[in-house]
Amino acid sequence: MGYAVVLGEALVDLLDAEYDGQPVYRQAIGGGPLNVSVAVARLGGDVQFVGSFGDDALAERIRAFLTAAGVGLTGAVTVAAPTALAVATFTGPEPDFRFYGEPRSYALLAADDLDVALVEGADVLYCGSIVLLDPPVLAAARRAWAIAGALRVFDPNVRPSLLGGPAAVAALREVVAEFAASAHLVKLSSADARVLYPREPVEGVAAYLRELGAATVVVTLGADGALVAAADDVVRVPAPKVAAVDATGAGDSVMGALIAELLLAGEPEDPIGWRERVAFALRVAGLVCESPGGAVAMPVRAAVTARFSS
Repeated sequence: MGYAVVLGEALVDLLDAEYDGQPVYRQAIGGGPLNVSVAVARLGGDVQFVGSFGDDALAERIRAFLTAAGVGLTGAVTVAAPTALAVATFTGPEPDFRFYGEPRSYALLAADDLDVALVEGADVLYCGSIVLLDPPVLAAARRAWAIAGALRVFDPNVRPSLLGGPAAVAALREVVAEFAASAHLVKLSSADARVLYPREPVEGVAAYLRELGAATVVVTLGADGALVAAADDVVRVPAPKVAAVDATGAGDSVMGALIAELLLAGEPEDPIGWRERVAFALRVAGLVCESPGGAVAMPVRAAVTARFSS
């Protein structure tokens, strides 16, 4: 089994909470790609996180957390900036994120910072999320995508609060098309699909991304499971029934689980193989939803097996 490279953002989430009857914010280490890397490691995969960290105490906490989780940091860099914050509020299980900090510590990885040998040696390369909105990191992601001899997986992980209007959505749509065209796997949520392609049903979005060149497309549907488009096969995979308390990181755990399975067994040979992989990933996400927090809720493989043994 080889290793995966996950390129993207690491930051600190401030999560809406309550203490002694008063509203407070609970600090949590986060960032979609960071969550993905932790999920891969917890599920037994060898993974390297590639991104930019600030130069403060919060960044040191992020580094320590990733190291303790078994995530490699060979390709990570430190930049002269405070650690960016994502403030999350809840009206239900799904969080709404607003981002703070200038310059954004996670958005300062440049193409010249890329560890080319690390990327070239990877079996799986992940790119995506909000770093695609920042030209320096987008250039680094494009360089990684171009040199990777690996399975390439992509997740737009759209954050509408960072999009300034229709022009920004159109620009992001072009970036998504660029990466999807040579992706082995594209994973996106139904919420991502609504932002990027508001007039299309999820089946149409999956078909469009496959027409662009993506070999397999997975669209997560929250409690309704996921849609899987592989070869000419388009099916819905149900999610397990869980008592959800916090959906933070659930979509990231799906991505992490799929990457871990790619490392373990390679690319499935047929649509049935993809359905089985997605069913496992949805069980991982279900377990994540039963615990508060994002990265800290990522389970080990034995816990997934124990929770869904029936």
